Amino acid sequence: MNGNLVKLKDEGNKHFQAGEVDKAIECYTKATKLCKDKKVLAVIYRNRSACFLKKESYTNAASDASKAIDMDAADVKALFRRCQALEKLDKLDMAFKDVQRCSIIEPKNKTILETLRRLGAEIQAKVCYQLGPFRHKPLNMFDILLDEEMDKKEKAANNLEVLAREDAGAERIFQNNGVPLLLDMLETGKVEMVLAAIRTFAGMCTGHKTMAIIHLVGIDKLCSIMAVDNEDIALATSDLFQCINDSLTGGDRRIYGKEEALVLDASKNLKSILMALLEMVASKKVSGHGRDQALNLLCRNVPRKDKKDHDHSKSLFTIDHGERKILKVCGQIPDLPDQLPMTENTQLIASVLLDKLWDDLRCDPERDHYREVCDEYIKGKFDPNDMDRNIHAINTLSGLLQGPFEVGYQLVGRQGIMEMMVALCGSEREVDQMVAVEALIHSSTKMSRASFIITNGVSLLKDIYKKTKNEKIKIRALVGLCKLGSAGGDDYSMRQFAEGSTEKLAKQCRKWLCNSAMDTKTRKWAIEGLAYLTQDADVKDDFVEVKPAMKAMFELATSKDKTILYAVACTLVNCTNSYEKKEIMPELVQLAKFSKQHVPEQHHKDKKDFIQKRVKRMLKGGVISALTVMVKADNLLLTDQTKEMLARVFLALADDAKDRGTICAHGGGKMSDRHNRLIRSSALIPLALEGSAIGKIRASHALAKIAAVSNPEIAFPGERIYEVVRPLVSLLHPERDGVQNYEALLSLTNLAVKILKEKALPEIEKYMFEDHDHIRQAATECMCNLVTCKEVQDRYLEDGNDRLKLLVLMCAEDDEKLQRAAAGALAMLTAAQKKLCTKMTLVTLQWMEFLQRLILHDQPQIQHRGLVIVYNILNSDDNELAKKLIESKILEILTVIGKAMDNPKRQLVIDVARTCLVKAMDLGLIKPFTTPS
Repeated sequence: MNGNLVKLKDEGNKHFQAGEVDKAIECYTKATKLCKDKKVLAVIYRNRSACFLKKESYTNAASDASKAIDMDAADVKALFRRCQALEKLDKLDMAFKDVQRCSIIEPKNKTILETLRRLGAEIQAKVCYQLGPFRHKPLNMFDILLDEEMDKKEKAANNLEVLAREDAGAERIFQNNGVPLLLDMLETGKVEMVLAAIRTFAGMCTGHKTMAIIHLVGIDKLCSIMAVDNEDIALATSDLFQCINDSLTGGDRRIYGKEEALVLDASKNLKSILMALLEMVASKKVSGHGRDQALNLLCRNVPRKDKKDHDHSKSLFTIDHGERKILKVCGQIPDLPDQLPMTENTQLIASVLLDKLWDDLRCDPERDHYREVCDEYIKGKFDPNDMDRNIHAINTLSGLLQGPFEVGYQLVGRQGIMEMMVALCGSEREVDQMVAVEALIHSSTKMSRASFIITNGVSLLKDIYKKTKNEKIKIRALVGLCKLGSAGGDDYSMRQFAEGSTEKLAKQCRKWLCNSAMDTKTRKWAIEGLAYLTQDADVKDDFVEVKPAMKAMFELATSKDKTILYAVACTLVNCTNSYEKKEIMPELVQLAKFSKQHVPEQHHKDKKDFIQKRVKRMLKGGVISALTVMVKADNLLLTDQTKEMLARVFLALADDAKDRGTICAHGGGKMSDRHNRLIRSSALIPLALEGSAIGKIRASHALAKIAAVSNPEIAFPGERIYEVVRPLVSLLHPERDGVQNYEALLSLTNLAVKILKEKALPEIEKYMFEDHDHIRQAATECMCNLVTCKEVQDRYLEDGNDRLKLLVLMCAEDDEKLQRAAAGALAMLTAAQKKLCTKMTLVTLQWMEFLQRLILHDQPQIQHRGLVIVYNILNSDDNELAKKLIESKILEILTVIGKAMDNPKRQLVIDVARTCLVKAMDLGLIKPFTTPS
C-alpha cells in the first residue's frame, strides 16, 4: 500500500476519533484520489460516510456508503451506515432493505435486529396513516403489489412482510383472502415479489394458518420454488419450511391462543415434507442452492437433537428412502457432463448429513443395515466397461470418508477398492486421476492406512505430481504427499520424509495459496496441505512469517465456500499448539528408553517461547477478524469439532495477558473500536454456549482470561455483559482445574464492578426476598459472586438492615443450591470483614445451630463453606466469640472431621477442619495432644 495513502488514512482516523470531522473528511478525500486497491478504497468511503453522518450530511453519507457497498456487497458497516442515512432522509423502505441485508449477514447482532424491528414498526405505522380509512385492510397492499406501478410495489412488499410478523397482522392477512393473493405474487416469477410472498408466508406460519398454507400452496409448489437457481429465494423458502416444521412439531414455542386447538394431526404432512425433500436431493431439476437447502433442512430436522429421546424413526425412514440419494450427491463429478447442479458446499453437506444419520442409530442391526446400503450402492456402480461409473463409486467413498469415517474406512478395506484407486491414478484421463488422488487422501487418515500408502502409493503420487500439467491434479497429489509426510504428527522422531522435504512441500502450498488467479477450490486444497504440514514445527514457524500466505488463508476463510473452515481451523490449532497434548512423566520416558520402546520427541520450536512468538505474529496478521467471521458462519459445516478447534485457538491467543489487550483493543488492527468490541462477545459467547463439552470449556476459559483483565464495558458492551456470566460460572466447578476456577472468579469480580456501576445491586437484593425458589437461588448465587467487592461488603456492615440476617437464615434452608450460595457468600464476607463475624452472631439467636448444620452437611461443598466460616470466626480477633465457639459442640465435630483418614473426595473438608483445630490451639483454647514420656 502507498505510504502517503496509509498516512492519510491513519490521520483521518485520528481526526475522527478526536472529533475533528472536517479534517477527517479532508484526509479521506485526498486518500480516495491515491487509492487503487478496491478493498482499501471501500474502507475509506465507509469511513468518510461515518464523518458525513456526524455532520448530519445524510445525502453524502448515503452516497459514500453506496460506493463502499458497490465494491463489497456484504460490507455490514457500510450497509448499516447507509441505512442510518436513508432513515434520516425519510426513505424508510430503502433503509429497511439495507438493515434486512445486515440481519442476514449478522443474524445475531442485537443492534441490527433492534433497528430492523424499529424500522418495521415505523413503516407499518406510516403505511397505516397513508392508507387512511383502509389502513386495517391488507387487501390494499395486494392491490398495490399486483398493480403495474413498480415504484409502489417494493414498499408494499416490505410492509406486508412487517405486518405478517405481528400475530394480529398475520391473522388480518389470512382473513382478507391473503393466501390466494400471495400465490398470485409467486406466479409473477419476479424475484422481489416471490421473496416478499415467501417471507410473508413464513410470518404467518402459526396454528391453523400453517395447515392452510400447506394445503392451499402445496408442498410440491414450495419445493419447486426452493429449487430455482437463486440463493435468496432458496434460503427464504428453506426458512419457510423450517417455520412450517417448527409449527407442526411444536418447535415454535410462541403462544398464539385458542387457534392452536384447530391444528390437526401433523404426522402425515411432516412425512410428505420429508419425502419431498429427499426427492429434491437427487433431482436434476433442482439448482445447487436448492439442493443445499434441502440437505440443510434434513440435517437440522431428521437426527435427534437429544439422544435421550428414544424416537429416531425419522432417521430410519431417511436411511430407507433417501440414503442412496444422498450417496448419489457424494459421488457426483462436476467435471463430467450430465451431473447434478451443485455449489461448492453441496457434497460436504451431504457427507455431514450421512454422518449425522449414522450417529443417530441406536443398535448394531441398524448400523449393519446402513453399511449394507453403502456397500451395495458402491459395488453396484463398479463397471469394467464404464469408467465414469467407477469414478462415481470412488467419489462416493470419498464422501463417506469425510462423513461417517468408520463406514468409509471399512469399505476401503474391501477387496479391489484400493486397487481401483491405484489403477485410476495411472489413467490417462485427468478426471480419473483427480478423483483417485482425493480418495487416497481421505482414506489415509488412519496411521495404519497411511503406512500402506507410504509403502505402495508415495511413488505413484510423486509420479503424478511431476508429470501432470493440470494444476488441479498437481495440487491434490501434493496434498496427498503432505498428508503422508505428516503421518507422525508432531513427533519429531517420526518424520516420514527426508529432512527438508516437508518444508519444500509447504513452500509449494504457500505458492498456490497466494496465487489469487487460481480458483478457490484449488487454493482450498493448498490449505488442506498446510493443515497437515503445520504439524511440523519448522513449517508452522515459517508459515506465520509469510504475511501474504496468512492473509490469503484468512480471506478464503471468510469466503462463501464454507468447506474450508475445518482445514483453516486445523492449521490455526497447529500453529498455536492448542491441540490436546498428554503430559508424559519423566519416569515413564526413562522406562520406555530402557525397554527400547519408542519415545515421542518434541521439536525445539514447539516450546513455549516459540509458540508465543507465533501467536503475536498471528495477532498482527488479523487472525481475530478471521476467527470472528468463521464463528459467525451460520452453516452446518461449522461442526462441533470445528467450533472446539476455534475455541482452542482463542484460548491460545489469550494466554499472554499482554495479548488480551491487543485482542480487545485492536482485533488485528483492521477495524473500528466498536466492531472490535463486538468481536469477542459475538464470537466467543456462542462458542462457550454451543458445541462439544471440551469446546465450551475452552471458549469459557478464553472469555474468563479476557474478562479478568479488561474493562467489561469495552470488552462486552451493552447487554452482552450479562450473556458472558453463564459461561464464566460454568468454570466454577470442582472438575475444572485451579487456573480455570481462579480466572473465572477474577473475571466475575471484574464484571461485578460493572453491575455496581449500573446500580443493579438493590434489584438483586430484592430478588433474594422473592417467594419463587429459583429466582431467590439465582439472586443469592449472583450476590455470592459480588461479595468480593468492597462496596458490597460495606452494605453488609451497615446497621439498620436485614441483609446479613437473610444470608444466615438461608444457610438453614432445605434447598441445597440456595444453601450453598448463601454459605459461600457468608464465608467470603466473614473472611473479608472480621466485624461481620461478630455481627453474624447478633442477627439471630440460632446462628450456632445453623453453623452446626452446615459443618455436618453430607454435601462436601456446603460442609467446606461452613468450616471456612468457623475458621473466620476463630481468626476474627474476637476472643470471647472464639471461646464460645470452642466450648460448644462444634469442637467435637471439628475433632471427628479432623481425625478422619485422608480421602481425595473430602480432603478439602478434612484439611480445613484440621486448620481450625490448629488455630484453636494457637489461641490457647485447646491444648495439643501429647503422649506421656
